[in-house]
Amino acid sequence: MEYSIQQLSRLSGVTTRTLRWYDEIGLLKPGRVAPSGYRYYGPEQVDRLQDILYYRALGVELAHIRECLDDPAFDRLAALRRHLADLQARKAQLEKLIASVEQTIGCEERKEIMNDQEKFAAFKDRLVQQNEAQYGQEARQKYGDAAVDRSQSALRGMTQEQFDAWNQLDAQLRRRLEQAVQTGLSPDSEEGKEICAMHRRWLQGTDPKLTPAKHKGIAELYVLDERFTAYYDRQQPGCARFLRDAVARWAE
Repeated sequence: MEYSIQQLSRLSGVTTRTLRWYDEIGLLKPGRVAPSGYRYYGPEQVDRLQDILYYRALGVELAHIRECLDDPAFDRLAALRRHLADLQARKAQLEKLIASVEQTIGCEERKEIMNDQEKFAAFKDRLVQQNEAQYGQEARQKYGDAAVDRSQSALRGMTQEQFDAWNQLDAQLRRRLEQAVQTGLSPDSEEGKEICAMHRRWLQGTDPKLTPAKHKGIAELYVLDERFTAYYDRQQPGCARFLRDAVARWAE
């Protein structure tokens, strides 16, 4: 079956403006364009739009979606299975959050004091699930399932004080990175050395057996993987590269 752009918009819930934008950026080209200029979409384009919407629902950026779908090795069935696994993980996390809220309400109604560990267990689980969805496949391929599982277990096992300190260290690290790049410092400087040490402490929060080689390998990912680069460069471009270079120079 073939759809006009208006028909596909009504069918999918995607606005015609968005469909035209997808055409412009090469993400979703119509099956054909009539002499009148009207766009028409066939079964192949409908399937591709469905794939796009699955990726978007999981928070994947448009440029990365296009790379995935245009890859000659793209396996739609395998991708759908990954989507299902990610959605099931999100469902499980949502159920934990619901249970946490219900437990909190029950404690409030009964005038009971809720255990501090119980208060934040669901939020740490959510962070673990998010990291698994975003970086789990690459991390498991590079470091193995056992190492990733140990890291996740360490995060879940943190006390609230440890979890807060770990997050504060991450925020402090990013501030120091941004200041170093803004002022034009070198990764070889003493500030670069301190930033490397701070980054090592942060990683050791979930990987006490961190080696210099692994430290350097992780830092290298920050410039090789756009997702890591975007995290460190969101306020100041160049932070990911500075961190990578500082770790390469000072990792012990």
